[in-house]
Parts: sequence; structure tokens; C-alpha cells
Amino acid sequence: MADGRAVTEAPAGDASRADALGQGVDLALVEEALRGRLEAFNQLVTRHQDHLFALVYRLVPDRDQAADVVQEAFFSAYRNLASFRGGSVRGWLGRIAVNGALDLQRARRRRPSQPYPEFEDETWQPPAEDDEEPETRALTAERSKVLARALAELPFEQRNCIVLFDVEGYDYAEIAAIMRVEVGTVKSRIHRGRLALRQALAPDRELFRG
Repeated sequence: MADGRAVTEAPAGDASRADALGQGVDLALVEEALRGRLEAFNQLVTRHQDHLFALVYRLVPDRDQAADVVQEAFFSAYRNLASFRGGSVRGWLGRIAVNGALDLQRARRRRPSQPYPEFEDETWQPPAEDDEEPETRALTAERSKVLARALAELPFEQRNCIVLFDVEGYDYAEIAAIMRVEVGTVKSRIHRGRLALRQALAPDRELFRG
């Protein structure tokens, strides 16, 4: 793609239909929740909690804190459900969760605590496909650990922009709104972060070939 984002091989038509179907389900659940049906909102939680946790854990690599951020994001979404103005429910929930992660990062920067923990497992990643070969799973897990450690070494402004752009697919304007900065600042952070990542990953470059 022109913006440098990774492309996954998938039938575009099938993916679009699946996205449209999922979005239709989400919107129907929002409507039901607005009518006071708590079970409908609980279904939204079930549908999106794994995605939100994976997203937040990339930004706040502490499992307990990430879980707290996600929980608070759902509480906030429920309290402010009437403010939802359409569009992607997944994206709306993601923005709430990201803002919660950023608030936590800012608080940690004001009150420095322990450094980021070592990544001992890959449970922050989406589950592997059932038919994936064991060798492929092992390679994917090792790549994830190496990449996560490299990301954790970046300044959080750069890490956030890279995760949101390259992993989550937000565009520059969306990231700028979330981060409360100019679009040019987002582009600069992504560029500097990618350069730093490339240098950090150089000793393990064989992992990322093929």
C-alpha cells in the first residue's frame, strides 16, 4: 500500500462482507442497550474484549493494568452510550480504550514506577489459528516477543503512533485526534519510531525474513 502499511492476503469481498455483518450486529446491540437491555451491552463486551485487551496491552505492557484500562473503557462506553454517533462500534470502543491507556501512560510518566516487565508469553496476541503448524506458531510467538520488547523501549509517544497506525490501522488524522497533536507530529513520530525499531531489531533480523 502507498502508506507503507502491511497487507494481509485475504479475499477483499469476503472480508468486506464479514466487516459489514459484524458492524450490523454491533449497531443492533447498541440499539438494544440504549433501550435498557444490559445483556445486549454484555454481548458487545464479549465480542470486543479480546481485541481491546490486545490493543491496550501493546500500549501498556502490564497485564493487570491493561485489564483495568479495558474494564474502565467498557464502563465509560456504557455510561456514554448515548453519545455514540454511528460509524464503527469497534473503532469507537478502541478510541475510548486508547485514551484510557494514554491517561495511564501520562500518570506513569509523572510518577515513574517499575520499568516494563519482560514479555514471558504471547497471550496478549490474538489466538493462533487451529490449523497453524507448530513451527509457524513458535516462530510467530518468538517474533511477537522480540517486537514487543523493542516497542517497549521506544518513547511512548512513538510506540503509540506505530501501534495505532501499523497494527490497528488508524489513519493519521484519527491518531492525531487521539493523541491531541498535529498530523505532522504523528507522521514524524512514526518515522522516528520505525527507524529506532529497525535498529533495535537488527540483531534478530533473521527472525523477520521469509
